Amino acid sequence: MDAALTGLDAQAAAVVGATAGVESRLEYSQWPEKLIEALNGLAARSGELADALAPLAADGQGAFARLRERLAECSDRLHALTAEEVDGGVRWAETGARSVSCHYAPVDVAAQLAALLQAQSCAWVLTSATLAVGDDFSHYRRRSGLARARSVRFDSPFDFANQALLYLPKGLGDPGAPGHTRAVVQAALPVLEASGGRAFLLFTSHRALREAAEELRIEWGGQPPVPVLVQGDGSRDQLLRRFREAGNAVLLGTGSFWEGVDVKGSALSVVIIDKLPFAVPDDPLLKARLDAIRAQGGNPFFDEQVPQAVIALKQGVGRLIRDQDDFGVVMICDTRLVTKGYGRAFIQSLPPMRRTRELQEVQQFLRERLADAEGV
Repeated sequence: MDAALTGLDAQAAAVVGATAGVESRLEYSQWPEKLIEALNGLAARSGELADALAPLAADGQGAFARLRERLAECSDRLHALTAEEVDGGVRWAETGARSVSCHYAPVDVAAQLAALLQAQSCAWVLTSATLAVGDDFSHYRRRSGLARARSVRFDSPFDFANQALLYLPKGLGDPGAPGHTRAVVQAALPVLEASGGRAFLLFTSHRALREAAEELRIEWGGQPPVPVLVQGDGSRDQLLRRFREAGNAVLLGTGSFWEGVDVKGSALSVVIIDKLPFAVPDDPLLKARLDAIRAQGGNPFFDEQVPQAVIALKQGVGRLIRDQDDFGVVMICDTRLVTKGYGRAFIQSLPPMRRTRELQEVQQFLRERLADAEGV
């Protein structure tokens, strides 16, 4: 037993050591041979420890039995991860200074999901606020293998036309330009002044998040007028608790704050989004999906990238209005909404908010609504 444990520990260290000094994402074709050898060794050591646990897991129950089962499963997965050919999937590794994580994901799960649904003699009901692109469910149905599904879309119970304002600021320029994040912060400052904080600033990359946080520090100095919370300064739950308790904070976040976050009331009155949330183009899984769509004669941009970005944007915008008494402004700092033809797909998928490009209208809206909420 001790020898098996020691061997497993040493082999895990060998996996990390196989990419020492490399901090990047590696597609499977780029994996060093020593990494593949180390993973195969880890699979073997996992199997050896599973065998060593056999006497303790003889009854087939209890913690030792579960551990043995898990070790055997890990061994199988590691062997599969290093196989020469993997049908229908993509593999990659994320390496750090002292860590490495290896991943496998299927390119398309539609067939598996369709088989699962057909095997069950029951009705399935799938609901969400972000399944459709506009009024069209075809993207979700295609990705999920729902060939014969019926769909229906219901209007929101919230009065978005009166509760919310969509602000598309002027003069921001190309969202891919080096100075875009600074321009976003400069455009946001008068909005944040009108709202007295009470805002989420959502970014599509950690780099933009860091640049925006630094820009705010330059503008506001060491004593900002409102509390400033930045993703990474604490856990998501800690930051959200501090945001709610402050009542007038500004929170800067990336992906994890775009969805699954619920802040009701005037503590969140502004959601500012730096760019349309297109997935990173060098993501191995996305690249494989785009290649598959292209091979089938489809258009990768319009069949995959635009629908996925629309759904992600809907999730981010959805942070604002969480209750029938909520109100606020959604500010989207991406000129492609009005300069590109596909911008209409994004606009049409958002709640029916009144739109403006005038800062004065935004400031007046916020000041009037906040005054009403505070009984002034």
